[in-house]
Amino acid sequence: MRAIRARYDPYEQARGRVEQLRQLGHAVDKVEYIVMGGTFMSLPIEYREEFIANLHNALSGATTTDIDESIKLSQESATKCVGITIETRPDYCTETHLSDMLKYGCTRLEIGVQSVYEDSYSPSDLVDLVARILSLVPPWTRIYRVQRDIPMPLVSSGVENGNLRELALARMRDFGTKCRDIRTREVGIQEVHHKIKPEQVELIRRDYTANNGWETFLAYEDPEQDILVGLLRLRKCSSTTYRPELTSQPSSLVRELHVYGSAVPLHSRDPRKFQHQGFGTLLMEEAERIAKYEHKSKKISVISGVGVRNYYAKLGYYLDGPYMSKDL
Repeated sequence: MRAIRARYDPYEQARGRVEQLRQLGHAVDKVEYIVMGGTFMSLPIEYREEFIANLHNALSGATTTDIDESIKLSQESATKCVGITIETRPDYCTETHLSDMLKYGCTRLEIGVQSVYEDSYSPSDLVDLVARILSLVPPWTRIYRVQRDIPMPLVSSGVENGNLRELALARMRDFGTKCRDIRTREVGIQEVHHKIKPEQVELIRRDYTANNGWETFLAYEDPEQDILVGLLRLRKCSSTTYRPELTSQPSSLVRELHVYGSAVPLHSRDPRKFQHQGFGTLLMEEAERIAKYEHKSKKISVISGVGVRNYYAKLGYYLDGPYMSKDL
């Protein structure tokens, strides 16, 4: 509805939403965009660049149509773009598409894969299936949604319940299993829904292979209560890496750095909350140690949101194409 009211103008849609949240009393110094509802990368490049430029302009107040200039101005704006998620498909996820998305300031992809089966499950079977899948999800994976967020009054047929995740979690309790994905364990969810706070937080490391590469998942957690405070995803760049910034010398890549809990405004601290308490810096220090001494890398790079670049600059990183990098 907001898009309709804004006549599908990305600038007006984003700026209107930020202003609405500000009037409701929310801190709006950090913004994450999610470009969803279609295969964005299938659109003409001119439209894509204008669209993304307007998203950045909405935060800085600029009116430029040049995407590089809009990103530069957005980086210094009071309201920071901490991430952009773009929805696409496998056939619109080539190296050229990936490079374009990095240029836009994209930090995460949502890749849609269509099922080749048209048979449907009964409601009970579907709850059972989702419950069994959730029990298999490793602790370094975050399940953002179990089903589309469509209001039930707007559903004409097919879906009978709008709370499939809740039903699946209840079924898991019947099975005697638990969901250990990131969303279930993150500190904010635990505080709000279960009134539980972490007591003894320590650094936990998990290593695994993915896409023929070495991944390390670093996290500050309360292992006794299974509560997650912050995480970092580190990858040793594999032979399939194609970006020149990562192939000129042995390199490692920080794919994500995230500290959970209630949002804390920039340049402020709240001892009752976990953001801005140094967990991010500690995770980066450990990632640099692993990259240098275990990966034998000469450089570590970060997929950084445009508005977070100054944070990494304070840690000794420099702008390196779409990345923030540091020589080891």
